[in-house]
Amino acid sequence: MMRLALPPVLKALTIAVALMAAGLFAQSAHAEKYASIVIDADTHEVLHARNADEARYPASLTKVMTLYMLFDALKTGEVTLDERLVVSRHAASQPPSNLKLRTGSTMTVRDAIGALVSKSANDVAVVVAERLGRTESRFAQLMTVKAKSLGMNHTRFMNASGLPNTQQLTTARDLAILADAMLTDHADYYHYFSSSSFQWAGRTYKNHNELLGKVDGVDGIKTGYTRASGFNLMTSAKRDGSRIIAIMLGGNTSRSRNAHVEDLVEAAFTTLTDPAHDTQLAFAGVLQPVHPNDAAEPMLNGKRISVIIAEGGGDADDDKLVVAETAPAPAPTPEIVEHTKMETPVEPFVQPKTHIMSVSEYEARQMQIAK
Repeated sequence: MMRLALPPVLKALTIAVALMAAGLFAQSAHAEKYASIVIDADTHEVLHARNADEARYPASLTKVMTLYMLFDALKTGEVTLDERLVVSRHAASQPPSNLKLRTGSTMTVRDAIGALVSKSANDVAVVVAERLGRTESRFAQLMTVKAKSLGMNHTRFMNASGLPNTQQLTTARDLAILADAMLTDHADYYHYFSSSSFQWAGRTYKNHNELLGKVDGVDGIKTGYTRASGFNLMTSAKRDGSRIIAIMLGGNTSRSRNAHVEDLVEAAFTTLTDPAHDTQLAFAGVLQPVHPNDAAEPMLNGKRISVIIAEGGGDADDDKLVVAETAPAPAPTPEIVEHTKMETPVEPFVQPKTHIMSVSEYEARQMQIAK
């Protein structure tokens, strides 16, 4: 068949339109955030799934793997709850959410767990990473190896905190596997995720997981947020002897995310407590969130958070605030610097030297355990 030659102007216009369409498609694909999955933790039956195998950013749900690795170390005796961890310059430089730790200060492993669970502190995540992996980047390699050994085949970690990194990817299904592994492998430590608050240096930090104490049976585990990921939540709940795991990624706001996960939890228990109830019918009533791929910037007193931070006000510690995990914090005032000095006194302390396996040794060990 003869192909008709287009006039130069029309040909250029056609190419331009094609390029524009491709660009819009790429932008749309990059903007996709929403995904969810609900599983019966006892039978591992998937009760519900939407975009469960699509690549997503984990944000602070990354810290669940950091904690899993820490619990591994506690279980083997490599570390103890009372061991003091030293804060490096790199750890102290992490942006909010953080505890404003000072270089050279120390904290116990027990406090580190509380800070990660309730405060989602990025500086504490690095403190743990450097203790277990010598460097954060090396620890991220070990995290990825561990993820693969658990069956999280579509997950790659690049840091210990979940701060933005385009190469740090996971899926809702992989995160459900992680939650299940936490419940199975570290049941003795899971109670930390039920803590309603964490105290440090005279301050009390409320757990960011607002479903605790609100939704019947919910006893953990972690929230997360960055602009690229939207509002994420990994949760688990137990009622009448049945336990479910629910993952939601890419919420538009923390409130809509919480409401959606609550609906997922209720639908799950409706099917588990009433075998006659159709599972698909139960979840059909759980509507996909409005504008799921448009994670809006949170407001505080009617003003956008970025504006508040730019004006030098507001508390950038909460990981629900947009700039908390995505932009550098403003220069601290002298008063804040003094307060930080009081919060994290520097005491002479040398971290005990311990043998740290190479990545290849660790991988071989995990493969052996997996068998």
